[in-house]
Amino acid sequence: MSDVTALAAQFATDHESGNLLVLPTVWDTWSASVAAEAGFKGLTIGSHPVADAIGSSDGENMDFADYLDVVKKITSSVDLPVSADVESGYGLDPAELINRLLEAGAVGANIEDVVHKEGDRVREAQEHADYIAAARAAADAAGVDFVINGRTDAVRLGTAVFADPEAEAIKRIQLLQEAGARSVYPVALKTEEQVARMVEAVSIPVNVTAHPVDGHGAGDLAALKVLGVRRVSFGPTWQKWLGATSAEQLKHWV
Repeated sequence: MSDVTALAAQFATDHESGNLLVLPTVWDTWSASVAAEAGFKGLTIGSHPVADAIGSSDGENMDFADYLDVVKKITSSVDLPVSADVESGYGLDPAELINRLLEAGAVGANIEDVVHKEGDRVREAQEHADYIAAARAAADAAGVDFVINGRTDAVRLGTAVFADPEAEAIKRIQLLQEAGARSVYPVALKTEEQVARMVEAVSIPVNVTAHPVDGHGAGDLAALKVLGVRRVSFGPTWQKWLGATSAEQLKHWV
């Protein structure tokens, strides 16, 4: 646990530094080593790219033990803080979720408010905050500065679910900050205005998803920094870009 404790403390400090962290989203030991060799300060593991890599599908359709095996292989292969996307928690009690992640070597996690195992039910705002708070309490009890990245899909779900998706996202990320999240992840932000509103709403880092080549709808890395973004991950975009680029090049050999 000592290595996990030290890496978690480093990760938490990086989140509190005020600097922008870019955390490439990886899916196996090869992608993790590529990102580590490039010089990044930490990594995220994406459920979507892992599912694609092992022949499953996203939406909590993987066996969680199989997913944790991938997480453990990645955390054992790099000397960096690693955060794992656990979707809505795979139906686990928050304490069990955190303890199993710590055993796998993860020092952070994305936890979202869409419960795929319950027909994509969207947790109520306070319900999701309570889940995050329980996860925070479990990590604190273990003596680990675990970085919970509280995710909400309010903007992605749009007006089909919420009358004002951006206002709902702001309410949720504020509750998640109060619950002990050390960063928040309102997914599907596309514009400068959306990003700026989220950044202004909380004092902890806001995570946005960017494409490693094309950047984000709000701009490139420099533009995101100006907007106050303090955490960037790639989601499935790096893996998809590698696949599309490879497929195009391999056509020359068919």
